Amino acid sequence: MFDKLLGYFSVDMGIDLGTCNTLVCVRGEGIVLNEPSVVAVRKGTNKVLNNGTAVGWAAKEMLGKTPGSISAIRPMKDGVISDFEITEAMLAYFIRKVNGRSRLFGPRVVIAIPSGITAVEKEAVLQSAKRAGARQVYLIEEPMAAGLGAGLPIAEPTASMIVDIGGGTTDVAIMTLADIATCESVRVAGDDFDEAVINYMKKAYSLTIGEQTAERIKIEIGSAAPIGETLTMDVRGRDMVSGLPRKTVVTSDEIREALHEPVHAITEAVLRTLENAEPELAADLVENGIVLAGGGALLRGIDRVISNATGLETRIADDPLTCVARGTNIYLENLEEWKATMETDGGEG
Repeated sequence: MFDKLLGYFSVDMGIDLGTCNTLVCVRGEGIVLNEPSVVAVRKGTNKVLNNGTAVGWAAKEMLGKTPGSISAIRPMKDGVISDFEITEAMLAYFIRKVNGRSRLFGPRVVIAIPSGITAVEKEAVLQSAKRAGARQVYLIEEPMAAGLGAGLPIAEPTASMIVDIGGGTTDVAIMTLADIATCESVRVAGDDFDEAVINYMKKAYSLTIGEQTAERIKIEIGSAAPIGETLTMDVRGRDMVSGLPRKTVVTSDEIREALHEPVHAITEAVLRTLENAEPELAADLVENGIVLAGGGALLRGIDRVISNATGLETRIADDPLTCVARGTNIYLENLEEWKATMETDGGEG
């Protein structure tokens, strides 16, 4: 009763705390915030610039372009917290932005975490959210949230398979009866695609490019399988020999070659998960196929590569970028019935 009363003075929110982007949704309203997981601080201190507001888009624009006195930091690495204090500042900013300063009480928060993280890493997420102003924190594994958000029948006695390719981790899971039957989390995902493009440009063209440029190349001409005609793109960076700015032209065929290794690592994780599945669940998947979620699912042709490797029908979820956030929203709406099954910080849940 008391909890319900507190609910009137705060908002319940779901957070997809990602390596690249953080999405926040509010019960009854859906996704209300989608910003990069980047914070700009004064070098040598953890003081966030602009009175604590240099977070998200404001900070992403500074990535790779900061003077010596400022650092633009991505506090999440491989889906887990790599910088505790800065993650806390980022969460506090997002919670304040959504909850509003006038609310008397902190919100109840559902946070999606990668399925392969350790107990220590989970504790770091719980503590950061509590310190950032959450009244009560619940953790949900990303594949479950992604499955819910993609509209899969994860509570039914049939197998649903999700491949959630995020920025820092790829979670592969087979779910049935509202639980994960078998899963694997590999730290190969969208960031590794960018890294592969950066390394390729160094090797093939002796050109050093930044993360933002690599991401743009991946989005505009990147692919995992040959699709349509060959695309080209002008790429600007710094010549490694002369040290001067230079531009060159790359093709989509070259970028596909560059991305082969991380795509192959993800495909291998999918195959390993299928090998560990119970025979009855494997039989269901012949009918149900595989669903791709996360930003990495937008890489052209990746569904075709996974389908060819597994022999199963593979489709991309509607709006794959927001699947996990939409899943946390469904959890929020059913919080009263489901909270007993979720990991929590031992508060009033």
